[in-house]
Amino acid sequence: MTFIAVQCPHCDSEQIVKRGKTHRGTQRYLCQNTACARGSFLLDYHNRGCLPEVKQQIIDMSLNASGVRDTARVLRISTDTVLSELKKKEAVLESVNTALLRTLKPDERTVDIQRAGEAEMDEMWSFVGKKSHQRWLWHAIDHHTGAVLAYVFGRRKDEVFLQLKTLLEPFGLTRFYTDHWGAYSRHLDEDVHSPGKRNTQKIERKHLTLRTRIKRLVRKTICFSKTIQMHDIVLGLFVNRYAFGRAV
Repeated sequence: MTFIAVQCPHCDSEQIVKRGKTHRGTQRYLCQNTACARGSFLLDYHNRGCLPEVKQQIIDMSLNASGVRDTARVLRISTDTVLSELKKKEAVLESVNTALLRTLKPDERTVDIQRAGEAEMDEMWSFVGKKSHQRWLWHAIDHHTGAVLAYVFGRRKDEVFLQLKTLLEPFGLTRFYTDHWGAYSRHLDEDVHSPGKRNTQKIERKHLTLRTRIKRLVRKTICFSKTIQMHDIVLGLFVNRYAFGRAV
């Protein structure tokens, strides 16, 4: 008699029991580890899109200059599988860099925020579907470290900037460096606002990195976002992983 050691591909637990079979006759297993996020799994998947390593590659390729069809072609899966896996990440995205938060005491829920001091703020243009449907990324970074503090998506309107300003309030910023776009001068006090390109070089470089790494942001190309949802998810994933340092 041969025994096969089965290990959960999601949490590496060995607390595994059988859980019936699929309609194709493939054995299904159940992970009894309560901390496991998935639970049920197969050892041999007929559909490559169900493999954990393929799901991870979908995210990695999307954040490194590959479009939906590029990803589907390389991984030999359908475009629907790529879109479905990206949409699953929408719920875990954050608009504020919570890595900058620290607890005052372990037994208290009250949190304090490491003061960023000075921040650069800017907006980056892109579009969804056609160029008349503009979609702007508004974000702010620490002027000294370059760490992204927060971001929002929307039109190039005052109300969208006010959303970003609200997200930045807990950081206790004392100086804002921006360009001369009117929304900044209308909603920032003169004594804390310094308009001009001289002190926004770091955030402009962030824009270049985004346009280089994300295919849908490259200028003069036929690659662009078809829906607002996918546009915001891919950019949000990039910021959360590479700027916030989150495992998404």
